[in-house]
Amino acid sequence: MDIWTLPDLRRKILFTLGILVVFRFLAQVPLPGVNLEALQDFFGKQSFFQMLDLFSGGAMSKFSIVATGIYPYITASIIMQLMVPVIPKLQAIAQEGEPGRQRINRITHLLTVPLAALTGYGMLTMLRSQGVTNEPLGHLTIASIVTTMVAGTIFLVWLGELITERGIGNGISIIIFGGIVASLPEMIGRAFIAAQDPEGLTVFIILSLATLILIVVFIEAHRRIPVQYAKSTIRSGRMYRQSGSTYIPLRVNTAGMIPLIFALALMQLPGMISSFFMGPADNPNFWNTIHNLFDSTKGAPEGLLYQGLYFALVIGFAFFYTMVIFEQMNLPQTLQQQSGFIPGVRPGKATADYLNKVIKRITFGGALFLATVAILPFIVREVTGVTVLVIQSTAMLIAVGVALDTMKQLEAQLTMRRYEGFLK
Repeated sequence: MDIWTLPDLRRKILFTLGILVVFRFLAQVPLPGVNLEALQDFFGKQSFFQMLDLFSGGAMSKFSIVATGIYPYITASIIMQLMVPVIPKLQAIAQEGEPGRQRINRITHLLTVPLAALTGYGMLTMLRSQGVTNEPLGHLTIASIVTTMVAGTIFLVWLGELITERGIGNGISIIIFGGIVASLPEMIGRAFIAAQDPEGLTVFIILSLATLILIVVFIEAHRRIPVQYAKSTIRSGRMYRQSGSTYIPLRVNTAGMIPLIFALALMQLPGMISSFFMGPADNPNFWNTIHNLFDSTKGAPEGLLYQGLYFALVIGFAFFYTMVIFEQMNLPQTLQQQSGFIPGVRPGKATADYLNKVIKRITFGGALFLATVAILPFIVREVTGVTVLVIQSTAMLIAVGVALDTMKQLEAQLTMRRYEGFLK
């Protein structure tokens, strides 16, 4: 392929692969004080942690030095995105251009440290409550474990930024992508186990391929809003008006996978809290009932309430996050400053109302898609009867999005060098 014949592009690809090798090495280095067999058994029973472990490439289930992954940084980024339009000082910083972006990024890095510490301490506390750790753990041991996990998170963020600067693609997304791909062998192994039900496995494969196609379609889907620009130029002392046309691509899925993360975290919180106060199986209490209600592994009809709430939350968060992002873009004012207008729509408030109407309409379709992706494992499990293998549709959504973005960046690199490229 042409990408391997270009020295600088080949160097970027090899650099990215080298960083991923470092990440996979760190994911295999365990922290002290944990019974790994008991830890594997614990993760086998907790669907929420199974998904997080999938994203980390097994780093959590091995309780490695990068067990917290880059989730604290992602959480800090989400918090900053929500706070910038709310806090006037942050909004002013964001409008300073590149210096403002760097300051916001620096604040995000600083916020990552306490979030990583809380995440690491919370993870260690939960494992201790489940009897996974080798007790007793002294205060110095706990402090060293938490400090190491914080350092692991910051190191992964640094590796991701190195990929962004010197490699190919968005570094943070590539790190997550690497963790997902590293878990594929285990998923394939589960597929062979599921082969004892050939009909269910066949339906499962068909649904998986259909899901993959739908994800690609919805990630690339957008609504084109036509825009015309009127420009005035002076030639030989005379003023001439020129017009040009383009379009604004409004994505159907503007929010990406952020609504899935928010909704999943909210749905898993009651079950996680109740697990600390549950009574024994022969003497259940109120917390046992709460835990059963918010158990995502339940089938129909017990799991219908959980899946229904999850579906509704994803739709709600998709609308909320899309509106926040759309307000930050401030398209009507940008169009007016650049002498642009939408044909048949007056500039100013009429343009804002029109764009808000369009974005709400297409976001409804995107929100329904995300909500369907969220409950797809439940649907597939009920339709196929295959319980040992579950479509991690959220992981699939991330992997496809990262792969498409990386392919586009490679295509852009080839196009700049006047090559034909490989995306048709």
